[in-house]
Amino acid sequence: MSHPLNPGSSATIFERCGGFAKVSRIVMSFYDRVGDSEILAPYFETTDMRVLVDHQTKFVASLMGGPASYGDETLRHVHARLAITHEAFDEMTLLLRETFEDFDMAEADIAAVMGEIERSRPLIVTA
Repeated sequence: MSHPLNPGSSATIFERCGGFAKVSRIVMSFYDRVGDSEILAPYFETTDMRVLVDHQTKFVASLMGGPASYGDETLRHVHARLAITHEAFDEMTLLLRETFEDFDMAEADIAAVMGEIERSRPLIVTA
């Protein structure tokens, strides 16, 4: 049976990527980049990064077809008070794409996950 994010394949991106351990490494690497970003770093000055990495690992895993799941209302609620701009969202997508590429993910898999992230833009951008 074909998975929606993986036409013609029974394996999910999450499975091909290597599961939670690899997704966690991807997310940690991504947040290293975020910390160096003049645009994004201020959003995380008072954030417990261990907790954030845990949540983001589950979120990214869910976008890859993994076992975790996050609904639209959760995304909207979590980001509502942050005044996230389109510029910040664009920076986030750029850094995440670069991180996926550094971990040698297939371009089709990157495109599928980035499409899911782009779908969430109206839930996250609030400024």
